[in-house]
Amino acid sequence: MPAVARIDPKDVFSPEEWAGLSARSPWRGLACVAGAWGLIIAAGALFIAWPNPLTYVLAVMLIGARQLGLAILMHDAAHGALHPDAKVNEWVGEWYCAAPVGARLDAYRAYHLKHHRYTEQPEDPDLGLSAPFPITRASLWRKIVRDLTGQTFFKQRIAPLLAKQRLEAREGGNVTASAETNHFLAVNATMFLALALAGLWWAYPALWIVPMATWFPLVTRLRNIAEHAVVDTREDPFTHARTTLANPLERLFIAPYWVHYHGEHHVFMHAPCYRLERMHKMLMAKGYGARMRIAPGYSSVLRQAAPA
Repeated sequence: MPAVARIDPKDVFSPEEWAGLSARSPWRGLACVAGAWGLIIAAGALFIAWPNPLTYVLAVMLIGARQLGLAILMHDAAHGALHPDAKVNEWVGEWYCAAPVGARLDAYRAYHLKHHRYTEQPEDPDLGLSAPFPITRASLWRKIVRDLTGQTFFKQRIAPLLAKQRLEAREGGNVTASAETNHFLAVNATMFLALALAGLWWAYPALWIVPMATWFPLVTRLRNIAEHAVVDTREDPFTHARTTLANPLERLFIAPYWVHYHGEHHVFMHAPCYRLERMHKMLMAKGYGARMRIAPGYSSVLRQAAPA
């Protein structure tokens, strides 16, 4: 099928407005990355200082949400929006955002730009994330349980590696890791070594792997549902994704770094994430809200996605 229609920013914004919305700051993207890592460290320190079930659950939720935050900032880097210097954009996006959570910036960019080109069409590589909806509430709860118990993590992260090892063993070849896996291992080995030298080796599995295996898959699923499930996509690009008006707690635990303004991102994908809230307000003032898919919160989205 042909690529989806595009809207020229100049048809919506004045040249001065668009210049402000599309500008890449030399420090704001880096501040977002530093903020993600700062909150990860602070959440881990909270449990280490006051170890109890409540602080552990809080740490897992905060760290898992910031792991999603790193993936979101990698997403900005994939659009060249994390930093105006291309080399800084690529290096920070790869080593501080993608590699820690097991992704690869180049591979993600190719995949993701195809998603933008063919949103909700058969060629869309993300179509499988939204096509099954709406589903029953029982089905949604089964997915949530699989996420929180590590089953999704095992299926998506561990099982493919084991299958590859078995295949190469049968064929008599050496087991070779992808660049994606090598970068993940390099960054995570560094994290483990640093914690081990500090006498906190246990913090790596307890405060990095457990969030990655539980809360990170759950909030990734919630993000995917909110962005494209049951949006009733039409010819108008403003209908291709949903904006969810997340409250402060949802932004802290589910939707960091303005990811909930996904409708705006899909129409104007080169605007940095830290400009999306301002863009949303401008679009509302210009009367575009009636054309958009906007939900008042994540509970509202889940009621649409799993109505009964």
